[in-house]
Amino acid sequence: MNLPGAALLACLPVGAAWAQGPVSGTVTDGRTQQGLPGAIILLDGAPVGATDASGAFQVPAVAAGAHELRITFVGYDAATRSVQGQPGAQQLSLALQPGRVLIGEALVTAQRANDRTGTAYTNVSREDLAKRNFGQDLPYLLDQTPSVVVTSDAGAGVGYTDIRIRGTSNTGINMTINGVPLNDAESRGSFLVNVPDLASSVSSLQIQRGVGTSQNGGAAFGASINISTLDNRREAYAETQNSYGSFSTWKNTVQFGSGLVGKYFTFDGRLSRVASDGYMNRASSDLKSYYLAAGYQQKNTLLKFITFSGREKTYQAWNGVPEFALTGSQTLKQQYVDNFELSEAEAERALREGRRFSYYTYDNQTDNYQQNHYQLHLAQGLGANWNLAATAHLTRGFGYYESYRAGRKFVNYGLPNVVVGAQSITRTDLVDRKWLDNYFYGGTFALNYQPRANDRLQATVGGAWNRFLNDHYGEIIWAQYASSGSIRQRYYFNDATKTDYNAYARATWQLLPRLGVYGDAQVRHIRYNIDGVEHEPNSPRAVKGVVDVSTHVDYTFFNPKAGVTFALAEGQQLYASYAIGQREPVRADFTDRPAGDVGAKPEKLQDFEGGYRASWPDVPFLFGLRQAVRLEANYFRMDYRNQLVATGQLNDVGTALRTNVARSYRTGVELSGRVALFADRLSVSANGTLSRNRILNYRNDSLPGDVARTTTISYSPSFVGATTLEGQPLKGLRLALLGKAVSEQYLDNTASAERRLAAYKVVDFRVRYSFRPSFVKEIELGLLVNNVLNRRYAANGYTYAYPGADGRLQSFNWYFPQAPRNFLASVGVKF
Repeated sequence: MNLPGAALLACLPVGAAWAQGPVSGTVTDGRTQQGLPGAIILLDGAPVGATDASGAFQVPAVAAGAHELRITFVGYDAATRSVQGQPGAQQLSLALQPGRVLIGEALVTAQRANDRTGTAYTNVSREDLAKRNFGQDLPYLLDQTPSVVVTSDAGAGVGYTDIRIRGTSNTGINMTINGVPLNDAESRGSFLVNVPDLASSVSSLQIQRGVGTSQNGGAAFGASINISTLDNRREAYAETQNSYGSFSTWKNTVQFGSGLVGKYFTFDGRLSRVASDGYMNRASSDLKSYYLAAGYQQKNTLLKFITFSGREKTYQAWNGVPEFALTGSQTLKQQYVDNFELSEAEAERALREGRRFSYYTYDNQTDNYQQNHYQLHLAQGLGANWNLAATAHLTRGFGYYESYRAGRKFVNYGLPNVVVGAQSITRTDLVDRKWLDNYFYGGTFALNYQPRANDRLQATVGGAWNRFLNDHYGEIIWAQYASSGSIRQRYYFNDATKTDYNAYARATWQLLPRLGVYGDAQVRHIRYNIDGVEHEPNSPRAVKGVVDVSTHVDYTFFNPKAGVTFALAEGQQLYASYAIGQREPVRADFTDRPAGDVGAKPEKLQDFEGGYRASWPDVPFLFGLRQAVRLEANYFRMDYRNQLVATGQLNDVGTALRTNVARSYRTGVELSGRVALFADRLSVSANGTLSRNRILNYRNDSLPGDVARTTTISYSPSFVGATTLEGQPLKGLRLALLGKAVSEQYLDNTASAERRLAAYKVVDFRVRYSFRPSFVKEIELGLLVNNVLNRRYAANGYTYAYPGADGRLQSFNWYFPQAPRNFLASVGVKF
């Protein structure tokens, strides 16, 4: 971030903000003194905000006179304070005591890390997400958190997006919604395009880096993202958010809630539509979703039913842009043509379209998918110190890729040639659909011991049983020459069944006033079966265009974890942890293996984390001013055995191909901090990760003459940094500059300069202005300008390298360019 921009924001007038006097403070758990994120702040009975991830809150201005400030949090007795409107800032500290009603968050607490678990984590509140939510996908709302790199196939953050944490793709990031696994059971990816605008329903979110705590679903090999939508809003509300921006991007959201009805019931809902043409040509997205929840709450019982659904139609953009379309090189273009990467006509079109080139031209070359989620949650108090959380869930998914295929052989679709007179026609143009039709269902539970009188010991015993059924098949819906086929001619079929169950026990024990220990042990068993054939006509193993992909594997993993914490002083802590994570290969590791490959091996990770945390809520500064400071430094060492690393290549539906490497590691330091001045009217937050990501004794057998050596893991930048400068110069007006820097990344594991993503730095600008007219509770206007400096960069790509027509090794790189300067403007109304 440039210094002139920071200086300009710092010099904006701030005097008007004190005209009526702000009130700020912290809300903590009266037992543990830990901050309570998401507590509701009411002024004279009207909601005016909520606490952030650390439990801090701020009421920008309180008019002159006496007022009642009330803080509520489900599961705790409300706290009330009298405040006086006055010119100066006021600081409050409130400790809430557990009440008779269970916390909705108890349903996900079993998977959350805290200051006792000795792990690296970041809490993100509803308000943090709302600041950035102009319609882009969830990864873009998390872009400023440590070690995160995001990318978008369509280039503008809508549609297919991806997130990497510590260089690990989302196949190694465990995602849960209310404790229910979101990752696809076979591919292990979390396709957030299937749950558009989920962020609008999120009440809190936690990112754990490294192995973290025991999770439902697969193991976390780089991080986990635990999402909660379980809060109960006791006051009735209705609001709408509408955004419009570059590339005809629209977001329309309506949210509503009944508040507490008849003392025991709550009802909440959301309807959303997000649509965009995308920055890339023919990369449109049309996304729709809903969220509905009904809750019952009485004394020590909480019962909540949640259903949400997403339907997406996205034009396929997973082929990316060939390198010569970015550089304009005619020589490089000819290499792509000579090696049959593109036809002459396609290559010429790529030069004309440049960095917005889209390989596909068929008007319905689309991905169509719908995913329906159903969750039933129960939290039940069992005496003074125990509570039980249990969840039953069902996810129903179905959809297809539709593709135009030119000049395909009949034999590769299981059809005979067409004979017309003396002529035998062996090829045809056709349109096919590759279908997925699946069910994912199961249950989770957690028995929690949380004594109120003595919190030295906290313990959880939990587990889950989940089953996944998935049919994979292909249909021909049109052909120039039909042969003996019919409409929806099925040309391959395989079904998959995966059963996954786990049990874990976890406890924290405060041995001494300053010293605490943490232990966590999980046993996980997986049984995975595939029966049938897959359409892979280019595979050496193919017979009439199909390959037998039958797979039958069983795995049992034991994953222990341990940690220690030591309080140096008030607000300062040292911590360390050691954890083992193991996980099974994904579907593509079995089905896309080359001839002669016996199959992928399971991976094992040993993760050491150690660090320092400090928080000073009120520190003297210049000229008698006060400031709040938060710092964290974390060291990590992640040692892998048989890690599955991306080769840089993709299969025909955009899935990254991977290979086992015997030994590899990631090690580095994560630094983060935040300074807030003038009762949070001006703040600076920053984080940076310096890392070393290496494979030992790596040799790429597909590259002739490649020798074994230590090399860099693909898609693993050595530096990732983010900076946010935010200020409130006037009442209701907040301005922010957001900077992001990512060092170069390699597209494969050879660390070749010919196959890499260049380093990039981008800056975004955000402004939000809210006011309260007499006819509605609040109106908020917002503007987000992405890539203010108009940088031209690519955040993702893939590569193939093989001998060219002249016999020399040549690289064929494809990139996913991100949009230049673009904007999103929003209008929000709360009724």
